[in-house]
Amino acid sequence: MKRSLYAAAAVILAASLVVSHAQTSSSMAPAKKHAPAKKPAAPPAPSVQDQIQALRTEMQTQIDSLRNDLSTKDAQLRQAQQDAADARAAANKAEADAQAQQQSFTDNASAVSALQTTVSDLKTNQLSLATTVSDETTNLKKAISNPDVLHYKGTTITPGGFATGETVWRSKGTGGDIPTGFSSIPYEGADEYSLSEFQATARQSRFSMMVQGKTPSFTLRGYFEGDWLGTGVTSNNNQSNSYVFRQRVIWGQAETNDHWAFTGGQLWSLATEDKVGISNLSGDIMTPQTIDPNYNAGFVWTRQYGFRITKTNAHTAFGFAVEEPQLLYTGTLAGNTPYGILGTPGLNGGNYNAAVSAVSATTYIQNYTNESTSGSGSTTNTDAYIPVYNTITANTNIFNLAFNQAPDIIVKLAFDPGWGHYEIIGIGGFAHQLVFPGVTTNSVKYGGIKDIYGFNGAAPGTAVVASSTTAGNYTDNIKMGGFAGSARVPFGKFVTFGVKGLYGAGVGRYGDTTLSDVTNDANGNLAPLHNLSGLFTLEANPTPKLALYFDYGGDYVGRADFATPALTLGSPVPEFCETGVTAATASTLCSTAPTAAMLAAGGSWGAHWTTNPALLTAVGYGSRYASVSATCSTVATPGYQSGSAEFLPAGSGCGNNSRDVQEVTGGWWFDIYRGDRGRFRQGFQYSYAVREGWSGSSSASSGTISSPAIGAKGIDNMFFTSLRYYIP
Repeated sequence: MKRSLYAAAAVILAASLVVSHAQTSSSMAPAKKHAPAKKPAAPPAPSVQDQIQALRTEMQTQIDSLRNDLSTKDAQLRQAQQDAADARAAANKAEADAQAQQQSFTDNASAVSALQTTVSDLKTNQLSLATTVSDETTNLKKAISNPDVLHYKGTTITPGGFATGETVWRSKGTGGDIPTGFSSIPYEGADEYSLSEFQATARQSRFSMMVQGKTPSFTLRGYFEGDWLGTGVTSNNNQSNSYVFRQRVIWGQAETNDHWAFTGGQLWSLATEDKVGISNLSGDIMTPQTIDPNYNAGFVWTRQYGFRITKTNAHTAFGFAVEEPQLLYTGTLAGNTPYGILGTPGLNGGNYNAAVSAVSATTYIQNYTNESTSGSGSTTNTDAYIPVYNTITANTNIFNLAFNQAPDIIVKLAFDPGWGHYEIIGIGGFAHQLVFPGVTTNSVKYGGIKDIYGFNGAAPGTAVVASSTTAGNYTDNIKMGGFAGSARVPFGKFVTFGVKGLYGAGVGRYGDTTLSDVTNDANGNLAPLHNLSGLFTLEANPTPKLALYFDYGGDYVGRADFATPALTLGSPVPEFCETGVTAATASTLCSTAPTAAMLAAGGSWGAHWTTNPALLTAVGYGSRYASVSATCSTVATPGYQSGSAEFLPAGSGCGNNSRDVQEVTGGWWFDIYRGDRGRFRQGFQYSYAVREGWSGSSSASSGTISSPAIGAKGIDNMFFTSLRYYIP
């Protein structure tokens, strides 16, 4: 920088010298040019010395002037440098100010943009807030005037249910009210088969309530649902545990945030089909849409106590349950069958029914004793006899309750892959009874009684059967179980097809007809029956208000075919045998009409069984030896039974145990109104049900077996109507 300034100063100084010299030369020239030629002679020219002095003076003056100019230029240069520095500083400042202004402009533009965004957001938020406030106001008004749930101490309470009026007309009388007792459809030949019935009721009206509360780790739920379809005297544990006021469903549940659920109470069985996953709620159970509260033959279900653990995932669910057991026992016990204890009618002081529906006393002749008519002093001749009577009283219990060994075990795996719902189910059960092989039908009646003639060729005085004894009793244990599966597949938007089946030993109570689970074999041991249930369903919703359904299903139970001799010994005949009779002489020394000589010879009266028991008689369930020879084509002879006339059918001797029940059902539900005020709907159902029995023998005495597998049959046509209002 300094070198530049020195160079500039030197240039300026040189320029100044050139200019000064030029000026000096120029000033001297005019003196020579304009000197007057004709003037008088000038004074003598200065001397050289004077000129030199003058030149020096002038040069000095010019030098001084140049110095002054140089000083001035130097000052100006310094001023110019200062001005340049000031200008540069000003320019830098201006540039900085410009940059600051640009940044400020950018910041202002960003601020303006942000402000515009904020204003837009504020407008949106204001609109959203206004909408939210409006919605919240609407919801608040609705919650106050029309609440979906009720709030109580941190929980929500949701009431539900419906009020209904329903009718049923059946072509054959069953006396079952609106629920159809499929196993009670009368066989042809029964009195009630000739009469139709019409019943009307509101007892299926239902009330429910869900209470739900949340904690940081669990969702807690309690649910109750009941109706009036129970009958207090005959309430039982068979299928729906119908204790009045009838508890349909009552349970409590704790569900974790990752959907592990622990549930206990009276539940729809884990064997019952769900709509999605595994649920406890009645609305999530895939029941047939029938008006008949007994649904459709072939439907697999129970409602009973259970404790279950379930895990629900996005497309799968797994469940494990222990549930209340109960045995449905039917036994055609005949002949010399052993005696066993399976259960009880209930206990006084407990909550089960401890009563009987019928008491029948059977009086029979067990033996005969001697009576002397020869005179008061005679002790040897017994010329007359008197019968010895015995009475057995049989009670028909209102309902038997098994002494269950252990709960039923049920596991389920459900799939929801996005198209349909599928289930795989396993059921396991246990049963036991106490068997007394020394106590039989005949030993109770005739145990220890001697045949005076000789029973079936035995020596006279031989006991007909051994006396009853409880020695040697033992516990009979069996295991039961089966497998079930279901599939429900949608076709388009409006049609759904479903199928479900169950097969196994001793699982009859899970079928809709509640056919028997177990029976007895000829030795008195429990014998599981093989059960099969199946249901096909087709449902359609052509409009939002109309639901159509068609169901076909059935329940089947196999034979447990056993037989034993000696249905009964019957009443003995009076026989007189002389003293000293032997098996070889019995034919001549014994007589029902002894002569005077025989009486004089001495002897005694006693009993003799002249009729051998039937060759084979029925034991078990559906035995081929069961008699079905009674009136199968005509109405049974009416009778005066148990003191009741006209209100107690005589029934029919035609028919063995039930083999199967099949039912075809079709119907609709139409929602007349469905909205915030609830739902008002009308329903209609038609059902065609067939009950078929196992075949049996045409004659109990001969043991002749009829050839068809199917014996007696009963058909019932049923029409149902319903009008319901559902709580919103």
